[in-house]
Amino acid sequence: MIWKPNVTVAAVIEQDGKFLLVEEEQAADSDVLLNQPAGHLDPGESIIQAAIRETLEETAYTFVPEYLLGIYQWHSCSNDTTYLRFAFGGHVTGHDSERALDSGILRASWFSLDEIKQLAPCHRSPLVMQCIQDYLADKRYPLELLTHYN
Repeated sequence: MIWKPNVTVAAVIEQDGKFLLVEEEQAADSDVLLNQPAGHLDPGESIIQAAIRETLEETAYTFVPEYLLGIYQWHSCSNDTTYLRFAFGGHVTGHDSERALDSGILRASWFSLDEIKQLAPCHRSPLVMQCIQDYLADKRYPLELLTHYN
């Protein structure tokens, strides 16, 4: 068997001092978890396209990636899965309030940094806070680092 990490994308979006996060149902129990708009890379799509799509599907906001925030490798002991997360920073250009959100997403909301810190036990992974810290530290890498061949 060949081991492969799960490739995921995430969007770190700050507007008026608040960050866009999603509240997700945890399949195994009734807990609600917080995460950036995030998800898995689909076959045939670029990493950037995946970040745009996942943000729209989970928040109904149109996301415009402006830079790569970082690439994060994390192993979840709870499900014995390794994730390779590509996190992007950018802005939103619109919101479709009539759009249905992905299954499992309860709602998308804007949270202050203090609220996010207080809700740390509800973060889906340690990557939620790490990506925000890197955003606040002004980590920015050009999108040209990523090349997609069809």
